[in-house]
Amino acid sequence: MFRSSIDVSQDKQRKYSILLEELERLLDPGVPPLSNVCNALAHLWSAFRWHWVGFYFVENEYMLALGPFIGPVACTRIERGKGVCGKAWQRREIIIVDDVHAFEGHIACSPMSKSEIVLPFGDTGVVWGVLDIDSDRYNAFDQVDAKYLTLWLDKMRPYLCLLNRCYDRRE
Repeated sequence: MFRSSIDVSQDKQRKYSILLEELERLLDPGVPPLSNVCNALAHLWSAFRWHWVGFYFVENEYMLALGPFIGPVACTRIERGKGVCGKAWQRREIIIVDDVHAFEGHIACSPMSKSEIVLPFGDTGVVWGVLDIDSDRYNAFDQVDAKYLTLWLDKMRPYLCLLNRCYDRRE
């Protein structure tokens, strides 16, 4: 059984370093990709105790569809260019929002969300989806998060690629 050595009292960079090391042991190519993605999300969530952590996958050229997540009930579809997720997908760039209430067009899936980071992922110029993380604290995310979450997504790429095949993606 997997047991993490991350302590919630550790500083952010230390948590991320351990998280990335442990991810190698956690991922098992012998199980379905959905199982790996769900366990990796649980591992990520448990390190930081964010409000919501999950994926949206490109369903077609206009829409993101909810994928695996941890947290309260979420919006099931998000239009391209709408909200933080839709804008990150459209722009193909990481978006960090210190105060979601000040973000024009923010989609309030949960009233508890106060800040957010969204990272598009994919391969060779094609976006498969976004990693969306919400915090119940303002100013919870910065460039350190962007850097390490990008590395985390790089390690997750083979599993996200397999899971992505479940969605009808036309981008």
